[in-house]
Amino acid sequence: MMGRYLLTVSYDGTHFCGWQVQPNGRTVQEEMNTAVFKAFGERAQVKASGRTDAGVHARAQLCQVDLNAEIDGAKLADALNARLPEDISVLKSTAVPQSVDVQNIVKAKTYRYYMYFSPRKKPLFERYATRLKGEPDLGKMREAANFLTGEHDFKAYCASGSQVKTTVRKIYSIAVTEQPAPPDAQIICIEVYGNGFLYNMVRTLAGTLLWYSQGKLTAEDLQATLQGERARVGKTMPAKGLVMYGVELDDTPELRGLI
Repeated sequence: MMGRYLLTVSYDGTHFCGWQVQPNGRTVQEEMNTAVFKAFGERAQVKASGRTDAGVHARAQLCQVDLNAEIDGAKLADALNARLPEDISVLKSTAVPQSVDVQNIVKAKTYRYYMYFSPRKKPLFERYATRLKGEPDLGKMREAANFLTGEHDFKAYCASGSQVKTTVRKIYSIAVTEQPAPPDAQIICIEVYGNGFLYNMVRTLAGTLLWYSQGKLTAEDLQATLQGERARVGKTMPAKGLVMYGVELDDTPELRGLI
């Protein structure tokens, strides 16, 4: 009898062309599928709660896989990790009912965008943060963050070519915090918590907060972006600073304690 398993997966996105399998390019999903085949001889598709783009990292991506093999759900993580490359790890695995669908049980997601301000490149930061010069104005960034929080049409923050039923999303909070750093640098984290995100939306939000803090955008520009004016949003920031940080599940008894 086929069993369904929920996986919490972490990966360094530096050398991936995103999550989803594609003809030309290394992807996280392909590596996961290959590990399943090596472990159990099954051509199963590992499905994620949402796709990440090329270069984007994940602290806790939620996935599922259906297997004919009988295995203790908690031990599936070790079976896959023994066959996965160094830049992917299954942090947790558990058996779930067939009624659980990873793409329908997530009610909220959290992303973090990291940028650091330094006159010179910091090699230990470069892989997971975008370097900028000058000094950040956290007050102005938080001002823009407060303005953009709530339910809005984020069409202007979505990259062209995206096909979705609606571009309306609800952002529950945007937190701008300073992280521990050496004396000659500042690390800023923009944490965005919402019910869903559009293609490139978080990276463009981060760039908009940055440009507003630098005086490149006004309050009128922010208002115009919520009316769909794409030309008035900030820069779409590089992928390497973005981390898919985690998900929140629907509050139903069968889902409690799964992640």
